[in-house]
Amino acid sequence: MTKKFSLIFSLLFSLFSWAELPEMVIAEEQIPVGISFVFEGAIKDTVYPVTDFGEEHKSDIHIEVLANWNENAPTGSPKDGFVPYLRINALIINQRSKEEKSITLLPHVNLSDNFHYALNTKLPGNRSDLYTVRFGIKPPKPSTVGIHFDWKDKVGSILPDEYSFEYRNLNFEKIANSSRR
Repeated sequence: MTKKFSLIFSLLFSLFSWAELPEMVIAEEQIPVGISFVFEGAIKDTVYPVTDFGEEHKSDIHIEVLANWNENAPTGSPKDGFVPYLRINALIINQRSKEEKSITLLPHVNLSDNFHYALNTKLPGNRSDLYTVRFGIKPPKPSTVGIHFDWKDKVGSILPDEYSFEYRNLNFEKIANSSRR
């Protein structure tokens, strides 16, 4: 009984500890086609395969974008459901040195956010510097997703336009100095 209690206590402690990790919500946005975005700076993590998603020990932060259908989404779209096949990139600009880094955010899945777009990355400068991040969101490439007649007739494409969101004076130091384990 003691081993069982110890295991349960250990599991609950690790879940509560994980839930208290700092996460930086940069912004929340909605676009007219019924998609909500949450832009985040998160603690770097191990994501498999590590060679494709950024090695944790070589990264400062984990840039994330949650893209989900909202109440204005087309008929049949599950509210809060993941919007797949978007092409999302982030341009990270060091406001002090003007050094830039462009990354492509890739689909990820975890237990807290479920499906989202993200990438572990090294900041283009010191962790304590201020940054501007410009997120670019493009529609899926035509060859990657088929669109049925009814959707094309009533909605058009999944994302009819490209969108860009820019956020300035971001300080990632707390996130970059944190660890998940």
